[in-house]
Parts: sequence; C-alpha cells; structure tokens
Amino acid sequence: MFPWDKLEPYKKTALAHPGGLCDFSVGTPVDSVPEVIQKALAASSDTPGYPTVWGPLELRTAIAGWLNRRVGAEIGPEAILPVVGSKELVAWLPTQLGLGQGDQVAYPRLAYPTYEVGARLCGAEAVEYDDVSELDPARVRLLWLNSPSNPTGRVLSVAELRRAVEWAREHRVLLVSDECYLELGWEADPGSVLHPDVCGAGPEGRHEGLLVVHSLSKRSNLAGYRSAFVAGDPVVIRELLEIRKHGGMIVPAPVQAATIAALADDAHVAEQRARYAARRAALRTALEAYGFRIEHSEASLYLWATQDRPCWETVAELAELGILVAPGDFYGPSGDRFVRVAFTATDERVQAAVERLTARA
Repeated sequence: MFPWDKLEPYKKTALAHPGGLCDFSVGTPVDSVPEVIQKALAASSDTPGYPTVWGPLELRTAIAGWLNRRVGAEIGPEAILPVVGSKELVAWLPTQLGLGQGDQVAYPRLAYPTYEVGARLCGAEAVEYDDVSELDPARVRLLWLNSPSNPTGRVLSVAELRRAVEWAREHRVLLVSDECYLELGWEADPGSVLHPDVCGAGPEGRHEGLLVVHSLSKRSNLAGYRSAFVAGDPVVIRELLEIRKHGGMIVPAPVQAATIAALADDAHVAEQRARYAARRAALRTALEAYGFRIEHSEASLYLWATQDRPCWETVAELAELGILVAPGDFYGPSGDRFVRVAFTATDERVQAAVERLTARA
C-alpha cells in the first residue's frame, strides 16, 4: 500500500472541519511559478523535435554555474545530467547502476521512503544506518546522505559530510548526497559534498565516487515541471547518460529552457524563502504553544514535531482541527512519535491553522 493512502480517512475528517482543510502533509508547493520561468517555458513551447537526455550545453553550463555560485563546487558541464524530477532518480539509480541481489543500499534511519524503494526495485538489500561506521563495507555499494533531511530538517556539518566521504572513498562505495533542500536553511547553512572543504580541492579526482542530487521543485515552485539534476563524478555521470538514453529518460525541452531561466535568477528564490520563513515562524510558535516540541528542523520545508506519544494519535487529534500532517513512521519506525508538518500551504491556510491551534492551547 502506498503510504500516503493511509492518510485518506484522516483527510476526510479534516475536510469536514467548518473552516476547511489545512493540509501540511505532502509538502507540495502552492505559490505561483515565477514569471521569468513561465516566460522561458512558453518561449520554448514550439519544440517539435526530440530533446536530448544530456540536454543542451547551455543547460549544463547553467547548472555548473549555480553549483559554483551557491555551493562552491568546481565542476564542468561534462559532470552534470538533468533528470525527470529527483524522485525518479532516487528510485531508479540503484537499478541503473546495475545493483542487485547481494548488494546493499544504505540510507539514514529516518529518511524519505524512496531510498528503500529504490533498493527493493533492483533486488538489493535496503539498510538503515545512524552512522556510516555501522555499515558493512564489503556489501554496501551505494550510500545515501540526505542533508538537509527529509523529514527531520537536520543539517550535517562539514565534518560529518567529510567523514562520510572519507569512509565511502576508503571502501570504494559510491556516495550520493540528496541535497534538494539546500537552499532552505533557517538555523544552519547547509553544505554540499561537492564543496572543496568536504571532498578535497585537488585539480583531478576531487569528485571521484561522489554524486549530488538537486531539485528545483521547492526553491522555484517547479514540482509540476519535474526539473532536477545529478552531478559529480564524470565517469559515473557518463555511465548514467548512456543507460538513460536507452530508457528515454528525457527532461522535456521547454522544461530544460525553464530550468536555465530559473537557475539564472536568484531574486525569486529569495522571495520564496521569505514566504516560507514567515509561515515557518507562525506555525512553529503555534505548535509549541499547543504543546509540541520541535526537534532539528534547522532547514528544509518541515517542522519535525512531537507530543511524546504515538504519531497516529497526533494525526487524529489534529485532523479534528482540520489540520492534516504526515505521521513520522512514514519515514521509519524511529519516527513513530513524531509528525512532519510542511509549511507549504498558503498564508491564509497557515493563519487558519495558527488560529485553531492557539484557540486550543
């Protein structure tokens, strides 16, 4: 059963509230796509020919420029590959790498469920970890990092990132860092494994054995466009390119054009961050007044909240207030006393939830 289907009864309860549903469960963007991106998409709408899997050099150069400007990565367009949304890449990467029975795919104990799904799709063993030192280096073939974390919003320090890189390189394990929330740091400044302070600053091989995954869904409200990319080790990127050519896994040409425009404009990102910061502050204050404790949550689009009781009891209680949140056990058994609260709803819906929580505090 798809995990989110389990929320349907609670959604029905929340929908019945006289003031309507305040949906903080999935975390889908609700604000408009910035005009500069819409115009770029429209201008490229008359593209009858097939786009390429690798995309035009202009696109990969734009991505390389953003990686250099935003995360300090020294990288060229030959080490970049656009993908059809980050979830597609996460789910199918183990398969595309040729992993299978006997191999292990490791991911954080509290994590986005698709890491496990990707392992199962190729027949590999999915392994959770709290610390990379717990893992069996003889069996792990793919090591996932996720910072900022979904669901907890935890940010790994430069030292923690460096230690994971050193472990992976020592044991010849491919490390893939899911950095899709990197633009959304609140009480911490998230770093990338492609930064020289983490991976080394030598002129050759500094990205050997490393990949990063980034998405424009949240930073630019482009969840509907399915715009993302993977970057890092050029040898691995080239292998993925060849496999994905056979699979026809192509970002549509108008979306490629929109991505170029999105990465060239930092103003809309700052505006969207300001919206999210205000919503985050309002919800956090109301949740804490209601009796929740917020843990981590220093980055990303979520508040990781607990009342120190089973998460489904909390989901049910909030549904009676017309507020829908995600149960923490969606992200692993150790999350079973937490809920994830996404602050991606409109200002009006956030205010409605704040008023309901405050009235019951």
